[in-house]
This record gives sequence, C-alpha cells and structure tokens, in this order.
Amino acid sequence: MKEWTVGAGGTALLVAVVGVAGTLGAALLTQIRADRTKRMELQSAATQRREERDHAEALRAAERTERRTEADEVLKRSCYIALNTASRQYLTAQVDLLYALRKRTGAEAAMEGLETRRVVHRESYAEAQMIVPAAVLVGAGAASRRLNAAYGELKRIAASSVPTSEDLSRFEDGVDGAWSLLAHMRQLMRDDLGVDAASDLDVSA
Repeated sequence: MKEWTVGAGGTALLVAVVGVAGTLGAALLTQIRADRTKRMELQSAATQRREERDHAEALRAAERTERRTEADEVLKRSCYIALNTASRQYLTAQVDLLYALRKRTGAEAAMEGLETRRVVHRESYAEAQMIVPAAVLVGAGAASRRLNAAYGELKRIAASSVPTSEDLSRFEDGVDGAWSLLAHMRQLMRDDLGVDAASDLDVSA
C-alpha cells in the first residue's frame, strides 16, 4: 500500500485552515460572551429599575400612611379638646343652676345656659363615639352618664316650687365625684396623646 504524505503545500493549507477556524471560533466565542454580558447587564438594569420602582412605591405608601396618621391624630386631638371643654362647661352650668336655686334668683337664665351646654356636650360626645379608642371611650362614657344623671336630678329639683336645702346639698355633694370622673377622662385622653401629666388627676383643676 502506498503511504499518504502531506507535502509542504498541504501543510501550509492545513495550518491556514486551522488558523482561520481558530480565528472564527475565537470571534464566535467572543460574541457569545459579549451577548451573555449584555444580557446580564440588561437583566441587572431591569432588576434595578424594578427595585427602584418598588422602593419609590413603598416610600409613597409610607408617606400616605404618615399623612393619614397625622390627620387622624389632629382629628382625635380636636375631638378630645371639644369633649373635655364641653364636659367641663356642662358640669359648670349645673353648678351655676345649683347656686341660682340656692339663692332663688337667676334660675331661669341658668337653666337656659345649662340646656345650651347639654346640647353641646351631647354633640361632642356623639362625635367622640365615632373617633376615640375604646379605652378612652369607657372613661368618657362614665363621665357622660354621670353628667346626664346629675342633669336629670337637677331638673327634678328645679321643677319643685321650693327646692329643699336637703336636695340641693345632696346634689352639691355629688359634684366632686363628677369632677373626678372628668379628670379621669381627661387623663385617659392625655395618656392616649402621649402627654406626660402625672399631676393631672388633681380634681380641683
């Protein structure tokens, strides 16, 4: 059998072919790597944009929540102020009528003032029922019931032709208890608002 040999020309051709194949292969490999790098860069950019959008949305949601919380706090504080003021004025009007009955003068004007204060208190308490937390509403409810019961008792006394000193004294004895309930209600409100007022339970305030 005749042995096949490659001459110088064939060797040169073979080397050229291998060189071209190597060059093409290197170029193809480079392109593949470049495509993969580009794809990774696009994926990374998309991920970053998504994260930025999510972060921006989270910030907007937090801002909305903060604004709602601030608005709720302002509303609650306003409600507390209105109810505390109305309750104190309601009780003060009762005391004014008590003194008018005791002096037997000015009772009619004092009664009109009491009726006005009662209506204002009723409206403030109705608003509080829709806004304030349950723990505060318990104290507010106890104070409201006491004020309304005292109002009914005072109306009964005022309706008699000549109120007895015993009835008036008995009503006056209950005034301090009413102030105590108002002070307790006020302390619950201050606690809920985060106001530090350890001496706030002074019922003489």
